[in-house]
Amino acid sequence: MAEFLSVAAGFPTVVFSAALMVVVGFWLLVLFGAAEHDTYDADVNADALHLGGVPVAVSASVFVVLGWFLSFTGSVLLTDAGLHGAPLLSLEAALLGASVLGSWWLTRRVVRPLARLLPDEPAPSRQDFIGLTCTIRTGRVDSGFGQAEVTARDGSTALVQVRRNEGEARAAGKGLGLGLGSTGLLYAYEEAGEFFWVAPFDAALDPRG
Repeated sequence: MAEFLSVAAGFPTVVFSAALMVVVGFWLLVLFGAAEHDTYDADVNADALHLGGVPVAVSASVFVVLGWFLSFTGSVLLTDAGLHGAPLLSLEAALLGASVLGSWWLTRRVVRPLARLLPDEPAPSRQDFIGLTCTIRTGRVDSGFGQAEVTARDGSTALVQVRRNEGEARAAGKGLGLGLGSTGLLYAYEEAGEFFWVAPFDAALDPRG
């Protein structure tokens, strides 16, 4: 046990030991609900290091754990070799660099399968379409029939089922119909029927325009 603590607290393993303590503390905060696993996603560009696809905290944790293991193993081997002085210091510095590079290389390969299990972006939802305008693709839209094409915020398009509240349509009067090629506003989603409620949209009344 004493030898383990000596190596863990000695150079270069102590660099990763300190980082490992931070990692453990962070995941304890996540476990108790005091932090989110994606807290640092907006602050760090993991893609630049080819470690994207999972939350930054996950890739950083894997990197630290692997780096600690490589550094610890290398330090044990250097201790057993009985080296001292300048040769030992040179090899310890080289071990630190090798541990960083080795951990980065291994983390890249661990992150790839994790990316399929832990996506760093939420899956698209029909709720994302609410509040967007659409183009009617059927000759009419009523309480039982209608389709429209909507463009999502990411640029993708989808053909969705739409319905119009007939009571609102009668109250609105003429001039606000929904026919082929007209523009509508998706304002609610009906889970039971799997369709959107749509209303006529007048660009001139759009407060954003």
